[in-house]
Amino acid sequence: MLLSYFNFNSKNDIFQFMKKNKKILQILIIVLALIALAFLFIPEDFYQKILNPESAAYTYKEFYEMAGENKISSVVIKEKKIKFSLTENPGNFYFVENPSSPTLKEYLLLNNVSVKEEASAENVISLIFDIFFYLFFFGIIIIAFRKFISPNTFKVVHKTGVKFDDIVGMDNLKRDMKQVMQIMKAPEEYAKRGVRMPKGILLEGEPGNGKTLFAKALAGEAKVNFIPAKATDFESMFMAIGPLKVKLLFKKARAKSPCIVFIDEFDGIGTVRNYSGTAIETENTRIVTALLNELDGFEPSNGVLVLAATNSIHALDPALIRPGRFDAKFSVPYPGSEERKALVRMYCRGKAYDDEVSESLLAKMFEGYSCAKIEACLNRAALLCSQEGREKFNLEDVRQACREL
Repeated sequence: MLLSYFNFNSKNDIFQFMKKNKKILQILIIVLALIALAFLFIPEDFYQKILNPESAAYTYKEFYEMAGENKISSVVIKEKKIKFSLTENPGNFYFVENPSSPTLKEYLLLNNVSVKEEASAENVISLIFDIFFYLFFFGIIIIAFRKFISPNTFKVVHKTGVKFDDIVGMDNLKRDMKQVMQIMKAPEEYAKRGVRMPKGILLEGEPGNGKTLFAKALAGEAKVNFIPAKATDFESMFMAIGPLKVKLLFKKARAKSPCIVFIDEFDGIGTVRNYSGTAIETENTRIVTALLNELDGFEPSNGVLVLAATNSIHALDPALIRPGRFDAKFSVPYPGSEERKALVRMYCRGKAYDDEVSESLLAKMFEGYSCAKIEACLNRAALLCSQEGREKFNLEDVRQACREL
């Protein structure tokens, strides 16, 4: 109806009209705002005096006496004025000052006068601002709360793109992981032999030795969903958010089964419970308790496997890592001599180096280094070489890189 009345064919025509008449619309909005303010702030008796000059012809004493004589039919009590109509002429309204008497309303009701109380414009505006404030305040809380426990907190990775062939060495750990992978692929077959899939696997080792890579490779080889998480994902400025996130994580894992849940920095949330009463310790205790409940709440047949990585198994709560919750514990050691040679060979691809730089020599230099540190040293050596304008890095560049890292 409105579109045809103004000869508008579509909503785009309305937008075009608004763009062309932008100034007119702005003036119209300002005029409407001023009219609204006038109705709010200019007293009603001001308009009544203009329309009906006799509206202020009575005093409060006369009003009070007329109420006792049943000459007043209705009264509206405002903050500063009293608006009333006479029985003989209910169409006109009159105003007198409001003395704010606590007994006035009772007196009027006893004399069969219809009484209403009306909030002032200031009170209405104050109420509106209060409503907006509470809406804004609780809106911020709800948005923050939804952000902290959003379903998108934990992303589901359908393909990790990592295989066991991408991992250098550590054949014993690969063999154990492959067996877990086979159980995940055919749990019924292994169940006939009386073998169940472990609920959880704990990977312990120094940082940079490939715990995360192992978890991704297991998910990639088994071709199952992978949900990565870390200890900081469960931290929050609000109490009780951590346990809610634990429940959210496992709820999503069950919905996406078969699935591997990988929790990195596990010692950040699974530490021994301390009942000292501090807020931090209380929150940690709640998170550990939530983890215990979730690990006990699903069966291996649900198709959910929990992998947790930690640098220190001794810091974890014993109840959390006992058999039946984390059935297997594997150590991810520093790479051995042959593994270091293979890592040097892999990380030197695409890099130019002098003839004096050999795999066996670098493998000896990198003894006790993690996989990540070996890669960082070789990358730093190439950068030092590039800074001096040389094309190939040498042993001195590698030594300098090792000293810096």
